[in-house]
Amino acid sequence: MTRLTTDQILAIPASVLAQHSGESLFQAKNDAADSLAAAKAVTEHIERALDMKYATQAHQLRLAAGKDTGVVHFDDGRVRITADLPKKVEWNQQQLAELIARITASGDNAAEFIETSYRVSETKYQAWQESLRSQFTPARTVKVGKASYRLALLSE
Repeated sequence: MTRLTTDQILAIPASVLAQHSGESLFQAKNDAADSLAAAKAVTEHIERALDMKYATQAHQLRLAAGKDTGVVHFDDGRVRITADLPKKVEWNQQQLAELIARITASGDNAAEFIETSYRVSETKYQAWQESLRSQFTPARTVKVGKASYRLALLSE
């Protein structure tokens, strides 16, 4: 079995590639996964090096600007560096629930202060009796994701 190169695979229309043997597709998919893993590892390694090289300078620029997070720009020779330290906010769900209860108990509308979203566990939904499930069904929308296929060679 001849291995196809990345360039060969990309030059073959998917409809023609689909006519290749299962073993050929298995090998091509595994080679692509190996290449992707290697590229991710290299990218992560370079990102660590960039952080080591520029983190202190970016931190100092943020401090000078009076901020802990966000974007700063600076130059390293002929290279323009844009350093972004995004803000990630997480809220304690139990404490928020208690606050909503206090706001509501005082007669105010908690919706003026807090956005609320609801989720239903799909496992629990499927386990409910039909009488309960039927009440929730109109509020449920099922969307499909992208199909994926795992290939494995069978033992001889």
